[in-house]
Amino acid sequence: MAVEKDKLRDGALAAATFFIALAISFRIIKQLFINLKRKKSCYLNTEHKPQHSFKRVLADNSYSQFKHLKLHTAESQSEEEYSNLHPYKGSISELIKDPNVGFLELLSECEERNLEMKGSHVWVETESQLKELVEVLSNERVFAVDTEQHSFRSFLGFTALVQISTMRDDYLVDTIALHDVMQLLRPVFADPGICKVFHGADNDVLWLQRDFHIYVVNLFDTAKACDILSKPQRSLAYLLETYCSVSTNKLLQREDWRQRPMPMEMIQYARVDAHYLLYIAYRLCLELKQKKNESSSTGDEFHFLLEASRRSNATCLQLFAKDIEAYPGELAASSIVSRCLNDQGTFSSSLCDTKELVRRLCLWRDIMARMHDESLRFVLSENAIIALASQVPTTEKDICSCISKADQDNESAAAAPLQSPSPVVCYHLEDLLFLIGESTTFSENIFPVFIHRHLGPSGSCPLSAYNYALLSKTSLGLNRKSISSCNGFRASKQVAKKASRELFVQKFSCKSPVYHNCKIYANDGRLLCYCDRRKLEWLDNYL
Repeated sequence: MAVEKDKLRDGALAAATFFIALAISFRIIKQLFINLKRKKSCYLNTEHKPQHSFKRVLADNSYSQFKHLKLHTAESQSEEEYSNLHPYKGSISELIKDPNVGFLELLSECEERNLEMKGSHVWVETESQLKELVEVLSNERVFAVDTEQHSFRSFLGFTALVQISTMRDDYLVDTIALHDVMQLLRPVFADPGICKVFHGADNDVLWLQRDFHIYVVNLFDTAKACDILSKPQRSLAYLLETYCSVSTNKLLQREDWRQRPMPMEMIQYARVDAHYLLYIAYRLCLELKQKKNESSSTGDEFHFLLEASRRSNATCLQLFAKDIEAYPGELAASSIVSRCLNDQGTFSSSLCDTKELVRRLCLWRDIMARMHDESLRFVLSENAIIALASQVPTTEKDICSCISKADQDNESAAAAPLQSPSPVVCYHLEDLLFLIGESTTFSENIFPVFIHRHLGPSGSCPLSAYNYALLSKTSLGLNRKSISSCNGFRASKQVAKKASRELFVQKFSCKSPVYHNCKIYANDGRLLCYCDRRKLEWLDNYL
């Protein structure tokens, strides 16, 4: 009798277990079905971004190196070697060795040019208009150039406008409409017989390479002239006020230059930057010549105008390169930790977990920014990262509240109001909640899974020329183990600092021998002349 009761009880338990499991399975399937029906469409499906219409993208958001223009195919040179080879190095090196300042005679026409901006400008937005501009510029010996960039709603940024001024006309080139054919300007910019006048060309030179494979050859940079003349300021606003009595609203530089049609206030601002640049260059060149006559000895080959030309053309040797980290997001994480968390004193286990979460969130932000072609700041602010890592919210609603409060508390938010949380965060709340809620044994192999889930065949995020390569090149440098201990995080900071230094050296180190600015003084302390090191060594051996 007892045996039969045990059998009945076991059967009842088995049946109950079966029905409970069936109910749970049914509930899970039902929830999955509901989630599938609730699947949100990515915000990019309804929001038009100008760069999505670009068919020819040279710098995508993948972790691969940027490929520079190839002028001559050489079997002996690999793709990696070409990525570090300037296609016009020979022409630029010749200009550095033997500067051509013949453009100064042409600039003398600026003295008679009416400085006031009268008449209308030429808005270039079609391929035929661009070809006409190329024809005009090919007959010029000198023209002024400036660019306007957009970086907030783009990961790497892109050129939204190029301003070109000749002695007679001002041209505003709509590089959004003409993005895929801007290479038509390449021969003109690479012509060593035509001088291009910029102000502070260090970034413009790189941006033109990044977006259009346009390389500047024969450059005169008015900012370099200011350095040699020891001007109290070197900003373009200062030069406009000093030489042209023109004041500009520099806040317009932060405007959204993607706007079309462009407001007249922005058009006028863009025109001013290039229109007066030729006259400013003329005035600075006169001062450089005068400085030579006052400070240099008769017959001295070196003078300040040549030095300004050398320094300007040395800028042209720069090559655009993506900032590729060994571990994506590591530098940002180390910076946040150093500035905001290290002052908390002892390394408690909770603090170590916070630092690990900061690192994880920075990596997630980097991948999401590349995937959606947004800036890091647009996706998730540093204040929000700190708040999420410190408070560790457990629901999607808490995540949104945490981010919004952190951005509101940010004092700089008033200067640049953001949508908080960003559309990227709102769309990927489920992923973000999983990321925050996981323990420190979390596997970072999940990040390539995120990419394929959202960009793959069944993904809801649209593919573009910017993010397509992420699907095939997902080696994100995640081969290191997750850093969860304090000692591990200290080691990661050392790696990040080393990587940061390598990036700094790569970006700012000289790419070619520089001109040696040596000085020879008389016994009484008077400056006799300038010369390079070879001449100094020759004099030393001769004497």
